[in-house]
Order: sequence, then C-alpha cells, then structure tokens
Amino acid sequence: MKKISKMLFVVGFTYGCSMLLFGQDVQAYIDPSVMTYVIQAVAGVVIAVGAVVGIYFRRAKKKLNEKLGIDENRNKEVESDEIIINK
Repeated sequence: MKKISKMLFVVGFTYGCSMLLFGQDVQAYIDPSVMTYVIQAVAGVVIAVGAVVGIYFRRAKKKLNEKLGIDENRNKEVESDEIIINK
C-alpha cells in the first residue's frame, strides 16, 4: 500500500510540475451564473461541516457528562403518557 501511495504522489507531483512549466495561457469566458454555483457549493460545504461538528460536539459532551456523572435531565419536568378524555 505504501508503494502505491508513494507512486501516486510522484506521478501527481510530476504532472503538477509539468503543468506549471509547460502550461499555456488561455482566454475563457466565465458566465455570471457561475458565481451562484460557487456560492451554493461553499454554503453546502459550510452547512455539512457545521452538522458534522455539531454531531461530534454532542457526542463528546455526552461522554464527558457520563464520565463526570452529570445528569442533564435532573431538573426537567416530565409529562406522563396518560391521555384523559372528559365526557
């Protein structure tokens, strides 16, 4: 596995260097709507990273509370599951 990753690194590095040395300047038109795609992509990445951080933060907080013996539901009121119908 190490040989494969080392070989891929060497090939990628060589390709990158050759693109820098022998690259050509081109003229291209970037449509204004491309910016909206970029904004959507950045927003999607930010939201996904925020969700992952939130999930792992809650897990870490739960484990820390278990180790310290802290009960988050200590002072919360709990309603019963009984349904009372008055006729």
